[in-house]
Amino acid sequence: MTESIHILHTNDLHSHLEHWPRIRRWLLAEQKRWRQAGATVVTLDIGDAMDRVHPLTEATDGQANVALFNQIGYDAVTIGNNEGISNSQDQLNHLYDDANFDVVLANLHDVKTGQQPKWALRTKIITTAAGTRIALFGLTAPYLSTYRPNGWEPELVQQVLPGLLAELAGKADVLVLLSHLGLDVDKWMAKNYPALTVIIGSHTHHLLINGLLIDQSLLAAAGRYGQYIGDISLTLDAQHHVLTKQARVVKTSELPVLPGDAAEIAGYRRRGHQLLKKQKITTLAHTLTAQPVGNSPQMRLALAAVAQAAHTEVAFLNTGIFLAPFKQGVLTADDLHQSLPHGMHLLRIKLHGYDVWRLVQEIEKARLFLRHFELHGLGFRGRIFGDMVYQGLSWHSGDRTVDWCGQPLDPERIYTLAAVDTYLYFPFFPTIEIVGETEVLFPGVLRNAVATYLKNNQLK
Repeated sequence: MTESIHILHTNDLHSHLEHWPRIRRWLLAEQKRWRQAGATVVTLDIGDAMDRVHPLTEATDGQANVALFNQIGYDAVTIGNNEGISNSQDQLNHLYDDANFDVVLANLHDVKTGQQPKWALRTKIITTAAGTRIALFGLTAPYLSTYRPNGWEPELVQQVLPGLLAELAGKADVLVLLSHLGLDVDKWMAKNYPALTVIIGSHTHHLLINGLLIDQSLLAAAGRYGQYIGDISLTLDAQHHVLTKQARVVKTSELPVLPGDAAEIAGYRRRGHQLLKKQKITTLAHTLTAQPVGNSPQMRLALAAVAQAAHTEVAFLNTGIFLAPFKQGVLTADDLHQSLPHGMHLLRIKLHGYDVWRLVQEIEKARLFLRHFELHGLGFRGRIFGDMVYQGLSWHSGDRTVDWCGQPLDPERIYTLAAVDTYLYFPFFPTIEIVGETEVLFPGVLRNAVATYLKNNQLK
């Protein structure tokens, strides 16, 4: 007799709820079908389920996403950087309060206590009717520079995985890793830790249509945004040894659409807008607009807000951050979110005067190219990067000099600038990462800084 185990999985949904009705129906139908056939079914999500670009996610701090997951009967999920970094520590500590599923996460601890989060299990073991023990555990992308200031201490794979495997030795027959680490790391783990039966991947949005077998480990991944759903099939003998393992994906767009789907999807967005509109920020005497090149009323406001939040005089931002103007009249959290849906945190940068000069050279050299550069990821949720605009810095192209608040730079003096953390990971401004003393500011993102500024300052 052989035993059949089916692992259904989603990853990197990023609040693309337009796919949710079809995903839900397929998962529930497959669970029922395989269980009726006598198979064990395990349903998993590999992180980045939420993304604050969706108004309902923003309005509920992701708890609406958890409520949708409760419809499925997930056995376990892990977190991605969107859950871990786009939420404050308090928000993340309460994200799963009403979840009917377990969170597995083994490489994140509270900075102050050193303890595992109360909302997460280090490992979870499911025992099938045939007695096979399936161990589930999750690892998330260890962004040190952003997790630490948010109150979390992440661990690298090589720090945590050997201990995990030692803990599970003799306690499990099948080891399933929920990996929000990216394809390259997944391949490395498969080569170095052959005890891993299945590595279900995410984070880099890669798609493995038929899986990838590396040594003894099967890698699986279902792309991004709910465009695909994953299905892994294992067969085992009576001694709980894996005989076969296969992976496939189902294309969501090829699944049937029912008459009520469009109304359900529109309802998610409508409810999010309604909740955000209840939060009044201020009243504007004039409409504030942005422009694709150069400064603008909206940009001046954002620069002032970023500088104030970072306690400095100088800030710089790209024009592509604005997706809508701030209209005259009552300005709500919904207006802010529609204009600035990004997940970018503020960044405080300390540089010597010479390095400020070098950073400006990098910006000016890339300026014309970046005006039309399509930027994806890094917390940015717009279309193009756009033009860079300074507050407090002046660039003189004739003699290639830079003034700081009207005064020439002192090469040896240390200066503090403010921006967004996207620039820390951006390849065009290497000075920030290489020689800058950087601090990502938590909690909150760019729109929160703008909201605080508007509440505390009367615009003229």
